[in-house]
Amino acid sequence: MRTEKYAYIVLTAAALLFPSRDRHPEKMVVRAAAQSQVAIGTESPMPMTSEQDSLSTALTTRMVIDRFNQAFNRHDADALAPLLTDDTVFEDTSPAPDGQRIEGKAAVLAFWRVWFTRNPDANFETKDVIVSGDRAVVRWVYRKQRNGQPWHLRGVDVFTVRDGKVAAKLAYVKG
Repeated sequence: MRTEKYAYIVLTAAALLFPSRDRHPEKMVVRAAAQSQVAIGTESPMPMTSEQDSLSTALTTRMVIDRFNQAFNRHDADALAPLLTDDTVFEDTSPAPDGQRIEGKAAVLAFWRVWFTRNPDANFETKDVIVSGDRAVVRWVYRKQRNGQPWHLRGVDVFTVRDGKVAAKLAYVKG
């Protein structure tokens, strides 16, 4: 196996295991490669193994989820738009007991635009991100003011990422 491909896999694994607090975690791999003077993205005559492919997919998934969560907390629907597949699905936590299912990028963005307007102080604090291939579970605490008092709710989102975009965001809450 060529050194470049091996370095890419090692750096990808490091980025997954030790995520950067940088606003652009994908730059961590590029910076690390540059520091090691290793070429990223060079062609190798040897195909990637399924383990290497899985690491690459997981890294992409993590980067998409991080970008998505940052844009969501900024209440920036315009920044969310390019991160969604055209057929994206969002399952909301309400109304109880099963929530509502919204399908399609335009419908999901329209829902979130209204939601952002109604919840201007809302913030999702990420507690944990678990990535496996093209899937991710994000454990969070949703915080906002309710009746002039601090209020919070704990929950998780189950994401599916396809082709570098969010194909599904299924939300679940405690309580």
